[in-house]
Order: sequence, then C-alpha cells, then structure tokens
Amino acid sequence: MKKLSVIALVFSVLFISCKEKAKEEKVEVVTEKAQVIADASYSVNSESSTLNWKGFKPTGTHNGTVAIKEGVLKVKDGKLTGGKVVFDMNTITVLDIPADDEYNAKLVAHLKSGDFFDVENNSTSTFEITEIEGETLKGNLTIKAITKPIQFPVTITNTDSGIKLSGTTFKIDRTEFDIKFKSQKFFNDLKDKFINDEFEISFDLSATK
Repeated sequence: MKKLSVIALVFSVLFISCKEKAKEEKVEVVTEKAQVIADASYSVNSESSTLNWKGFKPTGTHNGTVAIKEGVLKVKDGKLTGGKVVFDMNTITVLDIPADDEYNAKLVAHLKSGDFFDVENNSTSTFEITEIEGETLKGNLTIKAITKPIQFPVTITNTDSGIKLSGTTFKIDRTEFDIKFKSQKFFNDLKDKFINDEFEISFDLSATK
C-alpha cells in the first residue's frame, strides 16, 4: 500500500511538472491588424517612383527603367478605387550595359524607334486603374495609342508621407501593342535571332496627399 502511494505521488509530480512546462512553452499568436489607408487623392512623386522593364532573347536579356511623368491614386473607404499613371517614354534607360558604352546609346535609340515604342510619335504611355480585387489590380494599359486590359498583383502600404503602390513582376505581350520587331509570330526565318514577345514589368509608385 505504501508503494502504491509513492507511485501515485511520483505520477502526480510528473503530471504537474509537464503541465507547467506546457504552459511555459505555449506561444501566444497575435494577429496583426490590417493597416488603414486614409481616403484621399494621392499625387504620384515622379522622383521616387519608377517602372522597371526586362526583355528576353535567346542570347541573353536587357533591362532598364522608364520614369513616371505624373499620376494620381484614389483611395476611398480605405481601398484603392482608381487612378492614372503617365510614363515618359523619352526616359527609357538600359541598365545592363555601362552608360559610357556606345552600345547602350544604340540600344536606347533603337527602343525609341519605330521598331519598338516609336517615341517620336508616342512620347507617353499610360495605365488607368479600373478596379482592384483583393491583391489584383486591373486597368487599361495604353502603348503606341493601343489600349489593352491587363491585371497583376500589387501591394499598397502606408508611408511617412503618404502611400506606396508596388506591382510585382508581371509579363506583357509586346505584339499586342504593334511591337513586332523580330517576333516569331510575324517572321519565320529568324532562327535564334528572335526577341521574346513577352517582356517583364514591375514598378514602385510613391504618392502623397
């Protein structure tokens, strides 16, 4: 009987010890509150905003930027409801080639030519926001006076001076905007000299009230 009492005591101590240890190891899960975006019409800051591009071909890639000329983002009931961004096509840059390399200037000039964006006749491109569903932004992109609907994932966050809208990398088919140079859709004898129809875009827009 005495042995049974001792055994019962030992199990009681072990149970209490395990219970206390479980309490110590319990991790409290705190759900982060969603940030509230203030309702307003925000002006895009051209100096701290930019669009990044990347093109592909069998022998490699090229990438660069295009500056934002102006823009506005509209927030209502804490959600992005509309807006428009204008891109200055005269500011196309190439970043993967040294700026002092003569091929850099040649490539920039070619991108501005009629083979690509025909900047002389189309100095700006635009993106007009139509709606946002969850984290997907929808709108109309206009390049070379051709408008097409597009959609892509975005995040919108508060900053010290306003808001920031970031578009993660997404792809656009250049041929839909009459950019056919070395496209396999229109030329059959290119072999490995073709340029991919799809190019990548990402952007960061900083805006203030």
